Amino acid sequence: MDHFLTRLRMFGSGLIIAAYFTILYLDITIGAIVHVIAISISLPYFIKSKTWDVVVMFSFLASLGVSRLITSGVF
Repeated sequence: MDHFLTRLRMFGSGLIIAAYFTILYLDITIGAIVHVIAISISLPYFIKSKTWDVVVMFSFLASLGVSRLITSGVF
């Protein structure tokens, strides 16, 4: 299980980079969607490893992304 969570974290980290690129150069809404998905994928690893500072930071960043999606009319 730990190996699976580690792979999810690595994939999520790559998606976070892709999300920032998308937000800056392509489309804010699509970038926000990718960012929220990336954080959701990465979060279980940090919860299991009890790195609460990262959990709080990711939760805050996810709430910003979700609020952006709400204001853009996606949700």
